[in-house]
Amino acid sequence: MNKRHVHVTGGSGKTGQAVVRHLLEQGFEVTNLDRAMPGQPLARTRVVDLTDFGQTVDALAGADAVVHLAAIPNDSIHPPERTFRENVASTFNVFHAAQIRGIRDVVWASSETVLGLPFARVKPSTAPIDEGHAPFPESTYSLSKVVGEQMADQYARWHGMRFIGLRFSNVMTPSDYARFAGWQDEPRLRKWNLWGYVDARDCAQACRLALEARTVGSENLIIAAADTCMRLGNASLLATEFPGTTLEPGTGPNETLLSITKARRLLGYQPGHSWRDRIEA
Repeated sequence: MNKRHVHVTGGSGKTGQAVVRHLLEQGFEVTNLDRAMPGQPLARTRVVDLTDFGQTVDALAGADAVVHLAAIPNDSIHPPERTFRENVASTFNVFHAAQIRGIRDVVWASSETVLGLPFARVKPSTAPIDEGHAPFPESTYSLSKVVGEQMADQYARWHGMRFIGLRFSNVMTPSDYARFAGWQDEPRLRKWNLWGYVDARDCAQACRLALEARTVGSENLIIAAADTCMRLGNASLLATEFPGTTLEPGTGPNETLLSITKARRLLGYQPGHSWRDRIEA
């Protein structure tokens, strides 16, 4: 297979650095597009404001595929208007610039939050929750991701492009796992996303598999670890925190409640990292 040149937006961030590293290890040529330089550059980095359409078109020159990770990551950093405006504008610019540049493959970061997190207003009827659950954004950030998913659907329809939106769970690096011990006696602290998480290295795996996949059109996939962040079993967690939610038969006692079945089926995704490997049970 010829070496593919992938442009990764947001490659200076937590997830982005893991993605850049993994793609380089897998033989891809990588350019990082970000507002900020990474602390330890792994690939050629171009400083770009993706909310500027002209800069975005210029920055995608020479790319065979795009992994779009750049975004304001939550609602607590900036006012809601800025979060929505910049996330939607940058995603539109990347999608439209990719079309102009003749790039057919776009992998991008959606979010678990489109599923209704923190499940305060509407609680899931069953768990694990999967992609059949209708989008239910509860924040400006998650609303921007729902808009991104809708844009991907239409660009795929208009131009025959291939999009895979990865609904990443709460991204962790190995240095974050020491915090998990402090949650074990307080399940409520992590109920907001059904006790989900994902290792940044597994996010990187998912991005690479999405680039290599033979899907068509636009697909959205939940990307989470294979397990929850709790030692307490799922039946007890749900009985205490979501008493009206039914645990699907056959679900393992610590199996993720954010279903990764579709990602396994379409991508061959198999999470390789767990907090349990770093903290003694």
